[in-house]
Amino acid sequence: MGFREDAVRAYQDGYAVARAGRPPTDCPHPADSLLRLAWIRGYVKGSRFAST
Repeated sequence: MGFREDAVRAYQDGYAVARAGRPPTDCPHPADSLLRLAWIRGYVKGSRFAST
């Protein structure tokens, strides 16, 4: 897979984790990875929907 596919997958995984009510510390990507940014963005989006 290329980076775009990996980033989309990371975003979707972060979204799913937020919707499941798990903490953001479950992110599997290292702090210096761009995939972490995508994962966190998905997590934030998912947590907005989980709280409404």
